[in-house]
Amino acid sequence: MLAYIVILLYNHDMNNYEITTNSATETELFAENLAKTFVGGEVLLLHGDLGAGKTHFVKGLAKGLDIDDVITSPTFALHNSYEGRVTLNHFDFYRIDDPEEVAILGLDDFFYDKHAIAAIEWSENIKELLPRKYIDVTIDKLDETTRKITIREIS
Repeated sequence: MLAYIVILLYNHDMNNYEITTNSATETELFAENLAKTFVGGEVLLLHGDLGAGKTHFVKGLAKGLDIDDVITSPTFALHNSYEGRVTLNHFDFYRIDDPEEVAILGLDDFFYDKHAIAAIEWSENIKELLPRKYIDVTIDKLDETTRKITIREIS
């Protein structure tokens, strides 16, 4: 059923779309199939409470980009980069208080790379550095295993 829903997503405008997944595996599968449509230049802003499944979503993106590396949250590193069909740049700005810290490190340059995907956790901490066009992904934890994923394309 999930694969069928993902196919429907590809055939419709992604301006506002919701799906419910019933496990971390389903969340990863959804993200994997979504990533298979990416060509580079996509920026995803990932929203959700701690433990909502943002890193599981990124693990699925990596699978869809043919990345075999172990995917971990870059909470302390700020940025992890993975090579695959398209490079995946995974950011976690949970610990950032001032967006200038990110700009000084040059990390915001990755948000505009047309040959890579940027998946950004805690983007609200650096909102003035973000591009105007992005895919907003909100993951709501409904219970221990169930998630509601809302996708909105913003341009």
